[in-house]
Amino acid sequence: MVGRRLVCASANPDKVREIDEILASCGVVLEPRPATVPDVEENADTLEGNARLKAVAIAQATGVGALADDTGLEVDALGGAPGVRSARYAGEPSNSAANIAKLLSELNALGASSVEQRRARFRTVVLVRWPDGSETIAEGTVSGTIALEQHGSGGFGYDPVFVPDEGDGRTFAEMDTSEKHLISHRGRALRSLAEGLS
Repeated sequence: MVGRRLVCASANPDKVREIDEILASCGVVLEPRPATVPDVEENADTLEGNARLKAVAIAQATGVGALADDTGLEVDALGGAPGVRSARYAGEPSNSAANIAKLLSELNALGASSVEQRRARFRTVVLVRWPDGSETIAEGTVSGTIALEQHGSGGFGYDPVFVPDEGDGRTFAEMDTSEKHLISHRGRALRSLAEGLS
């Protein structure tokens, strides 16, 4: 497993940095997505489908195993939304501030003010597509609640409003990276993937 070379299919610099930080401890060498490869439209109706679209495109373009992930925030009071549409919840182009504002507005409109009414989970699917067409897939989840307002300046995406159950009441954005990676959905998915590759 040590020294395994993979190309990262994501073009999101925050996500790439996080993936690289987590996989580095597992002995995986993550190479950046070639700038010559165009963006892949993520129009599948599942997290796994979106991850596969990205990984297949990069594997075909590079001839190297390609790693892609897709993550969804699933909020119980919203029937599992934003789910697979998490990155573009407030519309195109993807905008984290707008996504968070929409999420909090919709929960407030429902009168969801208690912890029980704001239950949610992050779910990440990580997929490696190999040049021969085979795949290695792993998933990670973390349960928690949506805070009433944003807290913290770290992380990205919905991190300022997600309070994991296994933490101490802080949002992901209030934790340092090592704390977050230990319990996060992406950390769990990537460590599970690394085990599957070894």
